Amino acid sequence: MAFAWKAAGLTYNRYVSVASRVVRRSLKEDKRIAAERRGESDLRFAKWENGKQGENKSLNTANEAAVADAAGHQSS
Repeated sequence: MAFAWKAAGLTYNRYVSVASRVVRRSLKEDKRIAAERRGESDLRFAKWENGKQGENKSLNTANEAAVADAAGHQSS
C-alpha cells in the first residue's frame, strides 16, 4: 500500500510542510499568529574545501541567488 503523499509525487518533507501550513492556517487568529512564527526557520550551511569550512550562508539567500543565476543563463 503506497502512501497518498508518495503517490502524489511528494517527498515526506514537502508533505509535512504542506500539512503543517494547512493546520496553521485553520487556527483562530491569535493562535495562528503564534503558530506561524514557530513555523519559520532559518537554515544555514557552509561549504567545505580541503578540510576547511567556508563561510556560513543562509540557505534561503543562496537558493534565491542560484535561481536568479539560472534564470540569467537561460535568457542569454
